[in-house]
Amino acid sequence: MIDSHHHIWLQKDLPWLLGPEQPRIFGPYKAIMRDYLIDEFKKDLAGTGIEKSVYVQANWAPNWAADEAAWVQSVSQNEGEGWPHAIVAFADFTVDDVRPQLDKLARYSLVRGIRQQLHWHPKPMYRFAAHADLPADPVVRRNIAHLAQYGWSFDLQVFEQQMQDAAGLADACPDVTFILQHSGMLVDTGAQGRRNWERGMKRLAACDNIFNKLSAFGTFIHRNDQDFIADLVQTTVGMFGAKRCMYGSNFPIEKLWTSYRELFDAFQKAASTLPKPQQKAIFNDTAASVYGL
Repeated sequence: MIDSHHHIWLQKDLPWLLGPEQPRIFGPYKAIMRDYLIDEFKKDLAGTGIEKSVYVQANWAPNWAADEAAWVQSVSQNEGEGWPHAIVAFADFTVDDVRPQLDKLARYSLVRGIRQQLHWHPKPMYRFAAHADLPADPVVRRNIAHLAQYGWSFDLQVFEQQMQDAAGLADACPDVTFILQHSGMLVDTGAQGRRNWERGMKRLAACDNIFNKLSAFGTFIHRNDQDFIADLVQTTVGMFGAKRCMYGSNFPIEKLWTSYRELFDAFQKAASTLPKPQQKAIFNDTAASVYGL
C-alpha cells in the first residue's frame, strides 16, 4: 500500500511556520513546529501496511526548489533506506519559461511530478496563490504543458471557485496527468457550498487526465471525522472511479488532531463497502501507476 502525499521537513526551511501565535488554516501549529524527519514518519506508519510513499513539496523558499529535491533524494538514498520512493517537487509556472527550473529538477531520479499551489479563496486565511485565475493564465498553461516532455505529472490544488478554469487547464494540456489535491478541498459544507463543490468536481472528473487524491479531509474541520471521510470518499470515487483515485495522508500536518493509524483506519473503513479491486486501486494501484512506483 502507498501513501501518495506526505511531507518531511526541516522547520527552518519553512517560512510559513513562523510562529504559533499566527492564525493558520490548520489551527495552532505549536505541536509540529519542529523537524519532522523520515524516521519519525516511518514510526508513524507502524502497523498500517504502508510500503511506499510519495513526498510532496513542503514550500521551501521558491529559489531552493532544486535543493529541496536534492535533500529529499539524499534522505531516500541514505538514512531513509529508500523512503520516500518518489518526489513531487516545486517549480514556478508563472515565469516566462519554466524549463530551466525543470531541467535542474531532472537531475534527481525520484522526481515524478511538480506541485505549485494555485488555490485562491475569498477568505485571506485560506488564500495561497496571488490571484484566483492562475489556472486560466496562458503563461501557466503553456508552462504546465511542458511537463509532458519530462514525463511528469502536475499536482493540482484549487478551490471550488477555480474548478472550471482548472478543468480548462487540463483540457489545454491533454498529455499531462493532473492529480487533484485533497478532493478539491471542500470548505463550505452548507447546502449551497456542497452543490457548488459537487458541480466543480463533476467538471474536473469529466477530464480523463485528472486523478483525485483522497487526502487532508481534516484540513478545515480540524479532526479525523469518520463520517465526513466516508462521505467524501464515496462521493468522489463515484465521480472519478476508483482507478482514478488514490489515498494520501498529508502527514505531519494531521498529527495535530490524529495518529496515522487512526487516520488510515478511517480511510480504509470509508472504502470498505467498495469491491476489493477498487480498494486495491485506491490504496495502491493508482498511485503506483501515476507516480511510477
